[in-house]
Amino acid sequence: MDSNIAAILGALIADSATLGLHWIYDPKRIAEIEASKGLVFLQPEASHYTGTKGYFAHGDKVAGESTVYGEVCLLMLQHLVKYGNFNRIEYQAEFRAYFGPGGKYIGYVDSPTRQTLYTLIPLDPAAFPAASGADDDQFLSLAAIPSLVATHSDTLEVLMKRVDEMVRVTNNNDFAVTSAKCSAAALFKILHGTSITHALVDALQFAGDKLRTLLEQALAIQTLDSVAVAEHFSSACHVAEGLPVVFHIAKCAPDYQTAIKANIRAGGDNCGRSIMLGAFMAAYMVKKGGLTFPVPLEWLARYGKIVVASDACTKL
Repeated sequence: MDSNIAAILGALIADSATLGLHWIYDPKRIAEIEASKGLVFLQPEASHYTGTKGYFAHGDKVAGESTVYGEVCLLMLQHLVKYGNFNRIEYQAEFRAYFGPGGKYIGYVDSPTRQTLYTLIPLDPAAFPAASGADDDQFLSLAAIPSLVATHSDTLEVLMKRVDEMVRVTNNNDFAVTSAKCSAAALFKILHGTSITHALVDALQFAGDKLRTLLEQALAIQTLDSVAVAEHFSSACHVAEGLPVVFHIAKCAPDYQTAIKANIRAGGDNCGRSIMLGAFMAAYMVKKGGLTFPVPLEWLARYGKIVVASDACTKL
C-alpha cells in the first residue's frame, strides 16, 4: 500500500479503535476493562465511567464509529479529493454543513468546533473570515493534518503555509498552529523516507521554544511507558499535554498495533492523540518494511467508514 494512503487510514482507524475508552482519565480502570472486554473497538458504555474520573461523551455512538476528530480527518480527505488542493471558503462551507444544524454529523461537538460554527453559521460564504476558529489549542487543530500532508505534492515550505491557513479555520491560536506545523513536518518527513526517530527530531525546528522543550523531554525517554509519560505531561485535550505522549509512543513502539493500544491505555483524550499517532505509525511501517498494510485486518474491517474512506483514497 502507498504510505500516503496508509497515513490517512492509519489515522482514521486509530480514532475509531479508541472511541470506546475515550476520556477515561484513570489508567487502572482502563486496565480493568481491558482484562474483561479487550481494548479496541469497544462499544461506548456509561458503566465504564462510573465511579472514576472521566467524561462519557459517546453514548449515541456504536463501536466502529468515529469521534469528531476522525470525522474532520475524513471530511478533509473528501474535500481534497474534490478540489485537488485546500480551498478555504469551500472547506468552511462543508464544515458548517456537516457539523452544523441539520448536518449529517451526530455526536459530541467539542468547544473549537462549536465556536467555529457560531462564527460561520450566520455568514454568507463570501464573508467567512480566514481565521474563523476558536482561540483554542485542543486536538481538533491536528485532526485534518494527515489528510492534508498525505495529499501534498509541493515543498515543506508550502505545506507549512497551508497548515497555518487550514488550522485557523477551527483553531485560531498560535500555539495550535505551531503544534500542527511540527506534526505535519514530522509526517511529511516520514512519508519522504526519513526514519521515524529522525523525523520527530527534525520536526522540532517548527515547534517553538515551549513545545520543543516538552517534546525533547518526551523523546529522551528510551522505554515505552505511555501511562507514566501521560501522567507526567497530562493526558488531557491540549496539544502541549498530548503531543509529547504521541512523540514518545511513536518513537518507542515497535509497530502500529502496539502504539495504538499503548495510547488507549494512557487514557484521557486518547482519541485526540490517536490521529497523528496512527498516521505516523502506519506511514512509517509501510516505508520501513514495505508492508501491504500495517493495520490488523480485523481492525480494518471494524472501522465503520472503511468503504467511504477507501473510495476517497483511490481517487487521490
